[in-house]
Amino acid sequence: MTAPFLPFTRPSIDEQTIESVAEVLRSGWITTGPKCAQLESRLSQRYGGRPVRLAVSATAALEFGLRLAGVGPGDEVVTTPLSWVATANVALTVGARPVFVDVDPATRNIDLSLLEAAITPRTRAIVPVDLAGLPVDRDRLYSIAQRHGLRVLEDAAQSMGARWAGREIGGFGDLVAISFHPNKNMTSIEGGCLVMNTDAEAGLFEKLRLQGVTRLPDGTMDADVLGYKANLTDVAAAVGLGQLARLDEFNARRRALARRYFERIDPALGLALPPAAFDAPGESNWHMFQPLLPLARMAIGRGEFIARMKERGIGVGVHYPAMHRFTLYRRQGWRDGQFPHAEAIGDSTVTLPLFPAMTDADVDRVAAALADVLGPALRGQAGAR
Repeated sequence: MTAPFLPFTRPSIDEQTIESVAEVLRSGWITTGPKCAQLESRLSQRYGGRPVRLAVSATAALEFGLRLAGVGPGDEVVTTPLSWVATANVALTVGARPVFVDVDPATRNIDLSLLEAAITPRTRAIVPVDLAGLPVDRDRLYSIAQRHGLRVLEDAAQSMGARWAGREIGGFGDLVAISFHPNKNMTSIEGGCLVMNTDAEAGLFEKLRLQGVTRLPDGTMDADVLGYKANLTDVAAAVGLGQLARLDEFNARRRALARRYFERIDPALGLALPPAAFDAPGESNWHMFQPLLPLARMAIGRGEFIARMKERGIGVGVHYPAMHRFTLYRRQGWRDGQFPHAEAIGDSTVTLPLFPAMTDADVDRVAAALADVLGPALRGQAGAR
């Protein structure tokens, strides 16, 4: 009997959550309403009472975070080239210039030892990314930011439930953007949020996500800032509430699966495994499990590796190519060779299946497929299938 296809990720939606969506649909109030307010409240409770507001995506949350930080035309935003392209796109959207800093080859996050050299009089904010759920060193990051008087907008899209020095990401720091996309540790189908510092910031966020409108007590309204249409629906929030209730359970399972990968992947295959970030100070939420292929020793390329894994019923992703090599950013003046670690990681990274519904046997199956595909490739038997 052929085993079912194993994707690199899949959300776990339980029947209670499905029923809650049905209840919203039956209620007649399906856009932003009481479910969104409830999800914002529960997120705020999780983050120590900090104000949290929802948006239709983490991309919108990041853009609004830059606006809250006062970033605009002529400013610079320092970030990493190794992320989903939205991280830098939002800087362009507000008229700023993203300035890239290479990554630390060990953590694959922005190299904080190179960060200060990228800061100029035009720098207004730092946007670090917790790649695959591994937190950037928050102590060192905020020390640099405070020394230069800069705002920090944490791109924590991938790191919900991760911890730095025992504190959950989002429960401290400056502005924190989190994603609820279907491939994240919890989902609201599409969606995201921004964790903020003050009610004033939260109020401005509310304007930005809905056309800049303020509703007045007499039933009229005003608009005093340029806003957008980026509010989340109650249908999505109902899914988010069901997911949030199980987030710790999901993350615990991800952690166990990641441990099993470390146990089962044969070291002889030459894969560079991700940092084993199970303990403080930086505790990953294991959003993704991403080894690096030993391409120099392989008789096949990454595309062929992915194809051969698919033949064996294993889905493999690529997260992410170094974004400064994209046409959009080449037009900004960035070029090959500027960030060698990000480029090398981007060229060789693969994302293996990791999601809460996986069994231990699924991990063993992936490990066996890796040996089946890479073993012959490393021996130069490129035609072996």
